[in-house]
Amino acid sequence: MIGYLLALIPLYFFVYLPLSSNHAKQQPATRVSIDLNETIFALGGPWAGSCVDRSYSTHLLSRQPLVIYIEDFLSEAESKHLLEISESQFEPSLVWNGEEARVDPSVRISENALLDRDDVVKCIEERARAFQGWRPKTYIERLRTQRYGPSGHYVHHYDFSADAKATGWGRVSSFMVYVDADCTGGGTNFPRIRRPKDERWCEFIECGVVNAVGADGVDDHEGVTFKPIKGNAVFWENLKEDGSGYDETWHAGLPVVNGTKVGLNIWNYGMVRTME
Repeated sequence: MIGYLLALIPLYFFVYLPLSSNHAKQQPATRVSIDLNETIFALGGPWAGSCVDRSYSTHLLSRQPLVIYIEDFLSEAESKHLLEISESQFEPSLVWNGEEARVDPSVRISENALLDRDDVVKCIEERARAFQGWRPKTYIERLRTQRYGPSGHYVHHYDFSADAKATGWGRVSSFMVYVDADCTGGGTNFPRIRRPKDERWCEFIECGVVNAVGADGVDDHEGVTFKPIKGNAVFWENLKEDGSGYDETWHAGLPVVNGTKVGLNIWNYGMVRTME
């Protein structure tokens, strides 16, 4: 936990302060910049040609916001490796309340692990960059795995912050990757995204009358709940071109009923498109 708290300190000094300072001075958005720091961002990719090409399938669920389901984003060997390097690093997940980071079971029950950037991790980072077309002025935050046991959950929330439009920077997009899914429950719920009617989607999302109630009591059977399926992933864009956030990306990790779910967060921090 101490290590997690220490990781927040450079985030405050190298990201929040530069952005808030620029905003306070009301500088034009084109002059806003961030100080890159290796404790926060995954800087420096793999050696050219060192990553094995990964074949995966994609399914478009929504155009606005852009939501894409990805089959086989991780290989079996990659999933096994991520579990192995995470095991000794897991710490209780903390919640930032505006003043401090602390454990809050009413919001989140899970463990997280900051991953060392070995060759496998760097290749996964590069895969995420390539999926987005190597978007300019966008940086992947250091990868973390999240482990959820029985009753483990994360209530509905946004991945972006409200100041992205003013500062010109924010979490432009996210991946939720299922590293392990030996569980029941634990789906990823987007209550504000319309569920597709085509029954072929039922392989990947909950269909019919399901228990889509989050730990915060939100219940919307018209929304989308992605099933946790090992190796698969969900990608979505958080921000519109002007930096305002998509309300539809409000999402939650529903409670795990039994077993264990391990997810991989890939958060992409960058400049909003109208300011690139």
